[in-house]
Amino acid sequence: MIEAPHYSAAGARKSGAYALPEAYFDGTVNTPVLHEAVKVYLANQRQGTHQTKTRSFVSGGNQKPWKQKGTGRARQGSTRSPLWPGGGTTFGPQPRDYRLALPRKVKQLARRSALNARASEGSLFVVERFEQQSPKTKALVALLSALGVAERKVLILTHGVSEALVLSARNLPRVDVLPYADASAYDVLWADVVVVEEPALVSEPPVPFVRPFVPGPKAAPAEPRAAAPKKAAKPKAEKAAAPKAEKKAPAKKAAAPKAAKKAAPKKAAAEKKPAAKKAAPKKKGGK
Repeated sequence: MIEAPHYSAAGARKSGAYALPEAYFDGTVNTPVLHEAVKVYLANQRQGTHQTKTRSFVSGGNQKPWKQKGTGRARQGSTRSPLWPGGGTTFGPQPRDYRLALPRKVKQLARRSALNARASEGSLFVVERFEQQSPKTKALVALLSALGVAERKVLILTHGVSEALVLSARNLPRVDVLPYADASAYDVLWADVVVVEEPALVSEPPVPFVRPFVPGPKAAPAEPRAAAPKKAAKPKAEKAAAPKAEKKAPAKKAAAPKAAKKAAPKKAAAEKKPAAKKAAPKKKGGK
């Protein structure tokens, strides 16, 4: 169990130490994750508006400095070439986006590691609910002096948004005020001392919220379909007899034309007789 010094809203030290929630302050400090979170945070702060002028953006240089041949000098096409003083820049920085992404659970682990690091060092103080109702920088400086951290970089984590406290610390360069839920790992590591409001620790969920799986409504079972009435089966004798009778009838009809076709050519051949050949004419002078 990690304990932190406990103070009242006026800065008076209480007798007992405040026991931090074990589920959140377990003493684990993941250094690689902290390094990754800080690197991503600093990269996301870059605007990426830098831009150098290439030869197409530099004014002048529309004419060829001298003719191509005959001067004994190297050939040149423009005075705004990257080889000339005042010319364009080659491969210079151009506008780009430096933003990087970090998984949500990795961010939460980095934030937890940063708070555990400050708590293990004894640089995390717990203060009762702030009673400041109006912006007073003098009252905030008196509280930090009572805690003994007036000359150090201090991060004050409040329960929700406290406009009066934010306005009170706006003129102090070494003091930053944020809601406890909005503080990132970089904000915690930036400060030398972290002052947390007691209600924020009570309401903070000890573990990352994970949306529970809620199964959808089950589909109602389909109603069984009514069986269609079966047709009355015909007797087997009728089924077998009907096709046979149908098959025999066409056979008899088809036989008649075949017989007629075969008989017709014979009659025609009998009726038509070949004509008698004419006698060949006799040759003249023949015997």
